[in-house]
Amino acid sequence: MPMKEYIQENKERFFEELFSLLRIPSISAKPDHKKDMERCAQRLKELLLEAGADEAEVYASKGNPVVFGKKVINPKWKTVMIYGHYDVQPPEPLEKWKTDPFEPVIKQDSTGQDAIYARGANDDKGQLFMHVKAFEYLLRKGKLHHNVKFIFEGEEEIGSPSLPDWVRKHKKWLGADVILVSDTTMISDKVPSINCGMRGLAYLEVTLTGPDKDLHSGHYGGAVANPIQTLCDLISGLIDSDGRVTIPGFYDDVVELSRKDRAQLARAPFDLKEFEKSVGVRALRGEKGYTPLERIGIRPCLDVCGIWGGYTGEGAKTVLPSVAHAKISMRLVPNQDSAKITRLFKKYLEKTAPRYCRIEVKPCEGGEGFLIPISSPSFQAASRAMEEVYGIKPVPSRGGGSIAVLADMQKILGVDPLLMGFGLERDTIHSPNESFLLRQFFSGMESIAKFFEYYE
Repeated sequence: MPMKEYIQENKERFFEELFSLLRIPSISAKPDHKKDMERCAQRLKELLLEAGADEAEVYASKGNPVVFGKKVINPKWKTVMIYGHYDVQPPEPLEKWKTDPFEPVIKQDSTGQDAIYARGANDDKGQLFMHVKAFEYLLRKGKLHHNVKFIFEGEEEIGSPSLPDWVRKHKKWLGADVILVSDTTMISDKVPSINCGMRGLAYLEVTLTGPDKDLHSGHYGGAVANPIQTLCDLISGLIDSDGRVTIPGFYDDVVELSRKDRAQLARAPFDLKEFEKSVGVRALRGEKGYTPLERIGIRPCLDVCGIWGGYTGEGAKTVLPSVAHAKISMRLVPNQDSAKITRLFKKYLEKTAPRYCRIEVKPCEGGEGFLIPISSPSFQAASRAMEEVYGIKPVPSRGGGSIAVLADMQKILGVDPLLMGFGLERDTIHSPNESFLLRQFFSGMESIAKFFEYYE
């Protein structure tokens, strides 16, 4: 029986099982959801055992639990390790959701296509669930000719602070030939793609303090420096008119791609007007000399993720605030070291901050980027599998986001990850009304099952 038929026979059960995960608000960023993290981990354990895993257990870590399961059929066979995460982003702003973020529904999107709407529908409960069901199908139909291990964490959305130590501690359990991951997007549902690399991340919070208390803007304005204005001045100087980061040493370790590599990435179709429309802007900007796809995939960048201070309530309050804050992320390319970039950022801001303000730079999270050789057997198997399902050869792409823990696992275990993501930009992960097209959900299961067929 082909996977497509198995899906049709079992899709109502699949929905019921996935929805049982989506209803759990496993928000890792909020400490008051600790019990929900444990509930979600236990539910994943149950689903792995029901699918046919020999062993599945929930293990404590320094943070949220880690779910580990396995099916070892023949020690001589290749082993595929599935990585995923069961934690989700906070749903705020709630008023922007058209349905309850933790009460999944299937409905048509604006193009008339059926999709699952819920927080985690794509990122990453929906995508990791595809692997559990593909494994179930292969095992029940006698088509599984690999050993399979599963590792699901509950802290990816906050930078995976606990998983690297857990992996080091249990390294002897985690031998594998490839780490298979579905936590990324494709170029489009008509042009599939496989990520051959992702960017790293350095994330910091900056606090700038002026006077030791809030002041009356009429009594002191014009004589005492305003921390919000000063912070804005500092931030505006971090990027020049060519879109380049001005921090000394920021680009020192960036390796320029060859013309051949840039030409390969340029195979990906890109419609500028459609892209602008999809993100709601009238024009793009970024580093001079690079295309939008290159800026996202192969170049580092700096973004202000949040800025606040002073009075933000209703009405007017004539205050000169004492403190201003900003959160800043820097996406890094492979070969850049997040700890080094954090040090350079801190040194630069401390040097350029005026003496009438006190500045504090606090690192929040970080991780390295990584590359995957497209000549590897796993990449070739994934390419063949997706071509068979989608009817077109997938394009190699570079992901602009970060899954920092994969670089850690690559170093600790000596195993390359393979990113077969089936999300689309229209899924609005991390935003209100997150969704996952049923067509992608089912095609993902088919592609994963085909991967096991072709991976030798």
